[in-house]
Amino acid sequence: DVQVQFGKKEEGHRQALRTLRSLEDRCNQILRNMEASLTARDRVGIQDFVLLDPYTSESAFLDNLRKRFHENLIYTYIGTLLVSVNPYKDLGIYSKKQMDTYMGVNFFELPPHIYALADNVFRTMLSEFNNHFILISGESGSGKTEASKKILQFYAVSCPSTRLLNNVGDRLLLSNPVLEAFGNAKTLKNDNSSRFGKYMDIQFDYRGEAVGGHILSYLLEKSRVVHQNHGERNFHIFYQLVEGGEEDLLRWLGLERNCKNYRYLVQGDCAKVSSINDKSDWKTVRKALSVIDFSESDTEHLFAIIASVLHLGNLKFEADARGYATVKNYQELHWVSKLLGIPNQVLQQGLTHRKIEAKTEEVLSPFSVEHAVYARDALAKAIYGRTFNWLVNKINESLANQDSSRKMVIGLLDIYGFEVFSVNSFEQFCINYCNEKLQQLFIQLTLKSEQEEYELEGIEDEECLRPGEATDLTFLEKMEEKIGGHPHFVTHKLADKNTRKTLERGDFRLLHYAGEVTYCVVGFLDKNNDLLYRSGKEVMQHSKNAIIKHCFPSSEPDSKKRPETVVTQFKSSLVGLTEILMSKEPWYVRCIKPNEAKQPAKFDDVLVRHQIKYLGLMEHLRVRRAGFAYRRRYEIFLQRYKALCPDTWPNWKGTPEAGVRCLIKHLGYKTDEYKFGRTKIFIRHPRTLFATEDAFQVCKHQLATRIQAKYKGWRVKEDYLRQKEAATKIENCWRGLMARKERERRAWAVKVIKKFIKGFMTRNQPACIDNSEYLAYVRQNYLTRLKENLPKTVLEMGSWLTPPPIIKEVSELLQNIYIRYLVRQFVREITPQRKAQLLLKAQTSSMFKGKKESYPFSVCRPFVDTRIALEDINLKVRQTIQHEHIKYSVPVVKYDRNGFRPHLRQLIFTQEAAYLVEETKIKQRIDYSSLKGTK
Repeated sequence: DVQVQFGKKEEGHRQALRTLRSLEDRCNQILRNMEASLTARDRVGIQDFVLLDPYTSESAFLDNLRKRFHENLIYTYIGTLLVSVNPYKDLGIYSKKQMDTYMGVNFFELPPHIYALADNVFRTMLSEFNNHFILISGESGSGKTEASKKILQFYAVSCPSTRLLNNVGDRLLLSNPVLEAFGNAKTLKNDNSSRFGKYMDIQFDYRGEAVGGHILSYLLEKSRVVHQNHGERNFHIFYQLVEGGEEDLLRWLGLERNCKNYRYLVQGDCAKVSSINDKSDWKTVRKALSVIDFSESDTEHLFAIIASVLHLGNLKFEADARGYATVKNYQELHWVSKLLGIPNQVLQQGLTHRKIEAKTEEVLSPFSVEHAVYARDALAKAIYGRTFNWLVNKINESLANQDSSRKMVIGLLDIYGFEVFSVNSFEQFCINYCNEKLQQLFIQLTLKSEQEEYELEGIEDEECLRPGEATDLTFLEKMEEKIGGHPHFVTHKLADKNTRKTLERGDFRLLHYAGEVTYCVVGFLDKNNDLLYRSGKEVMQHSKNAIIKHCFPSSEPDSKKRPETVVTQFKSSLVGLTEILMSKEPWYVRCIKPNEAKQPAKFDDVLVRHQIKYLGLMEHLRVRRAGFAYRRRYEIFLQRYKALCPDTWPNWKGTPEAGVRCLIKHLGYKTDEYKFGRTKIFIRHPRTLFATEDAFQVCKHQLATRIQAKYKGWRVKEDYLRQKEAATKIENCWRGLMARKERERRAWAVKVIKKFIKGFMTRNQPACIDNSEYLAYVRQNYLTRLKENLPKTVLEMGSWLTPPPIIKEVSELLQNIYIRYLVRQFVREITPQRKAQLLLKAQTSSMFKGKKESYPFSVCRPFVDTRIALEDINLKVRQTIQHEHIKYSVPVVKYDRNGFRPHLRQLIFTQEAAYLVEETKIKQRIDYSSLKGTK
């Protein structure tokens, strides 16, 4: 219709004008943002450290990080490595909208974000059909676990999905709160510290759909179950169960809602933490367990185990006459026995005796109290540790991919961060050893990756530079003997005079890549052995709890060899992990903690500088800058900067590489400032790129000005055509709308009238389709009228509206209810004086009703205390009778017998008699005692 009205030519003009208007709006936006674009680097820093000109300066690196942090820009790149600074507050940058923004966008096109890294890994995996992993590292409290969760959320939302695959995404996401509950705890540096290492594989099919997953766990800190340092907590799940568990569940488990009642929960003296909501987290865990295929039976057995550990921790021992350990509090033993399904006697014997083999027979050797406590704690650690492994395997079953065809994988490694406490023990030694190995792997893979890109692009090698009866004390002596000459190892014995003052006799100090750490050797051998007596295992094999039976199978070999130590197992796990990582393409997230107090907007230069150093960020930057600071694919570089050259603007007809060569020649790049690879251009210095970017911003301004000047004359005609077209369209639409509304209104009216007539005709018949709406209308109409005409008092109930037959019964019921309501309202509002009046009326009614002609007219008149005021009684009369207390007085008329002449009198009632008074004289006194009855 529009083309008929205006013609094809004008329609073409309008289309062109709309395009130009859109372009003009874009130009205006460019003009508004131009100044900000040119000065942003000074205010918010550089978003890729590779473009930092003094790249060897640690101070410049720190300054850039600080600038961005104070602008709430917590992410910065070093090439494809992401540096993340924990903001300790919600920045509102993780919404679904943010995910959509970063989905499918070139890695460096938008500001740095963890979603950009996750998306780039995903698209690289799909295009190259190979496996990748993201290594998330940093010290405790730097935000590693949160970074891992954000990546998982991005994949769960952004990947293609079906109903089946949505379930996989849900399970991947909900496995996190479960693992955090059982594997995380509050430490001095982090309220949600991972006390185990976690590697998660997310499996994708060739379309990029998440089809499965698998989790590997490393070195759970089992010692935390039985001991926590001051200011720390046990694993979250214990507090969640006690604080959030339902009353029936706690009763069944024999628990009380008070963490202070359990020895394993109070050693750190901080059961309550302001930043942790145990009740809310409990609900999250309960929901997550149901989603990831935990049956009701599994859940019951799991919580029974957690409760049994708490009861086990409360178990106390005392020495008998021979010095042997006996159980002191049998109530706790009873609960452990009940929850684990182990006979009481078997459990008691296993906790107080050790089985020893002597040649061909077995002998039970009783424990001392000290050994019994050790055996109890060892059993608690073993139960929790094996249950945690069962939990991970159970989650893996729910994430398992049923399709055996080849899958691509993205791995997420969230490993415990480097730890330095006031007292560092065996756990910190293992954790820091792990971090050392991963740092070596990081450097190795970084060099390998950089070298491979140069070789792939055909860049010469010279452009690449490379950066540079044993006891704890006898164990310490052995180390002094074996590695005493190493410059990174020192003990109290080996130290010089000044250093010796800072070391206890049981300490040794290691120089890690992250700095010096002093370890206390006390407890090393015990924690490394992690010894569980054979009798403890055998006791668990009697359990009827399905999970315990799985964790302590009767088929477990009863080897007499010493089991592998924790360090040996851990080293083997790390070797396996290294092999997994070496087989995949690496990506890195380096997390930094800005301050120790976990406060927002606080940037501790000394602390951050230390982390920059030990995370190897400067070394990584030097590797990236050893050759070329900037590299981009030809088509991306040409698309952004083609406006700088008249030969490439607005459209380049040749190959992207040829277009970039033409552009570079026009810009006058020096030959030592760039090199051409097979698919990318490599620019050596950041200043070269910044000069190009600034020229591009100026060019955008000039281009926008030219477009505005050239097409200014078109705007008037565009406005006229747009207004005319809009008016016509609005008129047509309005008329059509009115016609449609009128048609709909009439159709509705016909339908309603038909129904009303049919309902009226069948109103006296039983309810049916024909009269149901009419009868509903009758009911509603009656009730509405009744509401507007309700009687105000009980005496007006005769005015109650007469109901139609269909609602007669309901009307009677409502009438009775309303009468009761009015009566209750009347009773609530009545005063004590009014109540007394009514009681007198009732008494009078019993005397005079039916005996007095004027009774009906007197009912509504209230009684008064007297009808003659005291001052209206003659003073002389008043003085005569006042000792009898006047109760009531009333004026009366006496008529003569002859002529019936009226004479005014006063009838006065006192406490003792009735008086008839004429003016000043008492005409008659009648004593009440002389009255004998009525005639």
